[in-house]
Amino acid sequence: MLFVSTLIATFFGMPRKRPYHHPNLRKALLEAAVILIGEVGPKGFTIREVARRAGVSHNAPYRHFRDKDELLEAVAIEGFQRLTDAMKKGSVAGKTAAERLRLCGRGYVDFALHWPQHFLVMFDLPSRELPRNEAVGENAFQTLLGFIMESQKEGTLPAGDPHPLALMAWSMVHGIAKLAISGNLPYTSRQVLDFTQHASEAFVSGMGNLKWPGKFSYKRESPGKTEKNGLRRVTSAQ
Repeated sequence: MLFVSTLIATFFGMPRKRPYHHPNLRKALLEAAVILIGEVGPKGFTIREVARRAGVSHNAPYRHFRDKDELLEAVAIEGFQRLTDAMKKGSVAGKTAAERLRLCGRGYVDFALHWPQHFLVMFDLPSRELPRNEAVGENAFQTLLGFIMESQKEGTLPAGDPHPLALMAWSMVHGIAKLAISGNLPYTSRQVLDFTQHASEAFVSGMGNLKWPGKFSYKRESPGKTEKNGLRRVTSAQ
C-alpha cells in the first residue's frame, strides 16, 4: 500500500510534506521576515507565514528562534549592525571631524531608506532588553558619539558632556528618516539625502556657540529615573 501511495503522489501531483532542512535556514527566515514586515508591518506577521515563504515546514523556524519576538530581535540586531556600518562607511569621505559628523547623519538616513523594514523593527517595537540587542544598539550610538567628540576636539562643537549633543543629532536624523520612509517628506530618496546634508550643516553651525547648562548633562544608567531608547539608555543628571 505504501508503494502504491507513493506512485499516486508521484504521478498525480499530490503534495508531500516539506522537510524542515534548509541549507541556510536562518538567513532564509530573516529574508522572508523582512519581506513580510514590509507588507504587513512588524506586528502583523506570523512565524507560520514566514516559514511558508521560506519554503519550509511551519515548525522549522523554531530550530533557530524560540518565538516571533526572537525572530524580530534578530532582524533588529541585523539592522543595528547595518546601521553602524552605514554611518562608518558614509563618513569616510569627510576631511574634517565636522564633515564626518554630517556624513554620519546622511549615512543614518540612507540606511533607513534602504532598509525601512529593519528600521521599523529597531525602533517601533518594545525592546525585550536582551543583552545582544542592547550591545549592537550601543555600538551604533558609540559611533555617533565618537564623531561628536571628534568635533568637540576640533572646536566645531562646544566642549562639555557630548551625550546631549549626540542625542540632539540622533533626534534630528531619526526624525528625517522616519518622515521619509513613511512618505511624509515631499522629496525623492536623493533629495532626502541632500535635505539631510543641509540639516546636518545647520545643526553643526547652530551648535557651535551653544552653552550647555548642567541639567542637560547625562550619565550612565543607575537606579532611579531612566529613559530608554533604541540605541542606548541614559539617565538625566539631577
